[in-house]
Amino acid sequence: MEHKDIVADLHTHTIASGHAFSTVAEMVTGAQQKGLKMLAITDHGPNLPGGPHLYHFSNGHIIPRQYPGLELLWGVEANIVDVEGNLDVPEQYLDLLDIVLAGFHPEAGYDNRGIEDNTRAFIAAVRHPRVQILTHPGNPYYPVDYERVIPAAKAYGTAIEINNSSFTGFRKGSFEVCCEVAKIAKRHGAPLVINSDAHIACQIGTFDKSLEVARIAGLEVSDVINTSIESIRAHLKGKKARVEACR
Repeated sequence: MEHKDIVADLHTHTIASGHAFSTVAEMVTGAQQKGLKMLAITDHGPNLPGGPHLYHFSNGHIIPRQYPGLELLWGVEANIVDVEGNLDVPEQYLDLLDIVLAGFHPEAGYDNRGIEDNTRAFIAAVRHPRVQILTHPGNPYYPVDYERVIPAAKAYGTAIEINNSSFTGFRKGSFEVCCEVAKIAKRHGAPLVINSDAHIACQIGTFDKSLEVARIAGLEVSDVINTSIESIRAHLKGKKARVEACR
């Protein structure tokens, strides 16, 4: 896989997240400059310190979805708050969004509770009918049993993320874990997504270390959903139907 194969960045944050530094307009311009075809704005859920109020997510209908050469998705990176996979964003708000990501974040309702509880929480989250992407699952701070989580992600149509920002120093040990996660996902045929997790416009479309993980794991273009707009749309649309089929 090469950088040109990635057509969308589906995990980015604006100033609304409290610790990011660009506006929606600046993020759109950054994505256009990188030649991307799609950008998802996925600010943190309200449990994260400094995160936006729920009104932020309900007012997303005012934001245009189409820009020259670029489609915008309005979403959230929700926080998993318990072993039942509950999120810090209520259902009525999730239903207003184009895309829903979910993951663990320290000081946001769920700190490391050990491999068994972490695994239970992740499995519950990937079964959530609105969660389409599980974010930075290779974070060593939250050890999980990937041989249980990844088959569940495949069964319920939830993509596993390779998060480029995880390799910038604040999730130490992520590279080795993410290589293993990618290999397991490849073996099970689970959907993968490569994202920047950009917190400033100039980081959008930065995938270098994630692509290195992809090469080590032997990933092909067909293994990664954000290599075509069609596969992204099919993934987002198919999640709810996949969950119903598994019940």
